[in-house]
Amino acid sequence: MSEQTARRGGAAWALVITSVAGFMAALDNLVVTTALPSIREDLGGALHDLEWTVSAYTLTFAVLLMFGAALGDRFGRRRLFVAGLAVFTGASAAAAMAPGIDSLIAARAVQGAGAAVMMPLTLTLLTAAVPVAKRGMAYGIWGAVNGLAVASGPLVGGTLTEHLSWQWIFWLNVPLGLALIPLARLRLAESHGTGAPLDVPGTLLASGGLFGIVYGLVRGPADGWTGSLVLTGLFAGSALLAGFVLYSTRAANPMLPMRLFRSRAFSGINAASLLMFLGMFGSIFLLSQYMQGVLGYSPTEAGLRMLPWTGMPMLVAPIAGILADRVGGRPVVATGLFLQALGLGYMSVVATADASYVSQLPALIISGVGMALFFAPASHLVMSSVRPQEQGIASGANNALREVGGALGIAVMASIFAAQGGYETGQTFVDGMRPALVVGSAVVALAGIAALLIPRRRRTERQATPSAPEPVLETASH
Repeated sequence: MSEQTARRGGAAWALVITSVAGFMAALDNLVVTTALPSIREDLGGALHDLEWTVSAYTLTFAVLLMFGAALGDRFGRRRLFVAGLAVFTGASAAAAMAPGIDSLIAARAVQGAGAAVMMPLTLTLLTAAVPVAKRGMAYGIWGAVNGLAVASGPLVGGTLTEHLSWQWIFWLNVPLGLALIPLARLRLAESHGTGAPLDVPGTLLASGGLFGIVYGLVRGPADGWTGSLVLTGLFAGSALLAGFVLYSTRAANPMLPMRLFRSRAFSGINAASLLMFLGMFGSIFLLSQYMQGVLGYSPTEAGLRMLPWTGMPMLVAPIAGILADRVGGRPVVATGLFLQALGLGYMSVVATADASYVSQLPALIISGVGMALFFAPASHLVMSSVRPQEQGIASGANNALREVGGALGIAVMASIFAAQGGYETGQTFVDGMRPALVVGSAVVALAGIAALLIPRRRRTERQATPSAPEPVLETASH
């Protein structure tokens, strides 16, 4: 699609629509966590049922992301974006009206399926609508909104639950979705990918593999890592993903061409994204509980005190996008990851059973700046590391890896926490959280090293014309 056609869709409208849609999908990753006690009081259910109100969304979201991107490339990105948005909105209303815990879990699964179709297409639609020279700033705003949604899920969920009811964490999506659907139809330009046939075998292998691994990681801490279903999920998922890789190297039109990973840019930013979400999700999961269960803050009070971390993307990410336009995304992303690692390490040192908020504030600010520097340039690096017609595939793969990284982070850090501490007293919680945060810090530092493996942007490519068919980033020749 030409840039002129894309502009007729309206860059500003595309930024608003895709950012709000991305916010809705990202928010629902963690928004339920602080509402679980109220849900259990109203709907009943055992602990196992409550866990599935979180994991049902995560599982369907993770395993269907690449399929959603492939559907958009084949049948029209705007068309499938609207369809995914409609499913997500309807499922949100169903969750809010759920009469029992089983129906709530089912609605959450459908909600995740809608988000999986909608989310990867937000970036491809935004890329098609925004001129090349302004994409860094657009990605910055998009990244700020999505980063805020991921990190502020517990705050939003806690506030709505505390002051209204838990149903409002789902009702919130309904008016937003109903407003976005006609806007998307009127203001977004249609675009397609390569037009290749759908890769059904590849989709089944990838979805089944990701389902098995994510299921094992989500259930491992609760059922035990040697449980038959957990081991079956992990081993079968790994085998299916290995089969997916082998199949994709030989298929004529694979869903995820393995040749993309020959690019150091594509491989590096995806490795960094997976590791970043592993460390960040696991840390937020523990720190939100630490502030409430150990320091005694209410869900709203805890969320407000985390604003130096969670709110920082709104201030810094647009600046990060501008910096990425000028110096390239690689140094900005790497700097952000190392700052995030430093912040988590700092928090592991100052966290005590009676720590003052002032002692935690530097760690929260450093982590917030680091997260903000990561989100926008990372999105830019993903989209510019592949050909324009492959951006839907790249977006779906990157988002799937982020989700898997988040599930892995919660599972790994919860396991470390359980081995070293527990919920008995404030001190035992801190005893478990500290080593988990150290691991989280180390993992995010590894993400920074992976980002440094991304090739530098060539100077001549900084002035690349909008119609240039080659990726912005140089790919590795070996």
